[in-house]
Amino acid sequence: MARGSDILLIIVAIFFPPAAAAFIAGCSCDLTINVLLTVLGFIPGHIHAFWLIYRKMEAEERYGRGGYVYTGNGEFKP
Repeated sequence: MARGSDILLIIVAIFFPPAAAAFIAGCSCDLTINVLLTVLGFIPGHIHAFWLIYRKMEAEERYGRGGYVYTGNGEFKP
């Protein structure tokens, strides 16, 4: 189920996908990939940002809110 923070991330991803990627992944390779995808074409940046949001929501359902750590490449571990 989507929480308020997830809805806010989706709104941010619609307007500026790298910001949403930065909120989820921090300053990591995923942020660099998202910036490059956004520069190369705005739609690929959106797809990557929405994929990261989906993976974050999936980790929240599996491990509980705050019970996971982002390890990179869209992976979360408890």
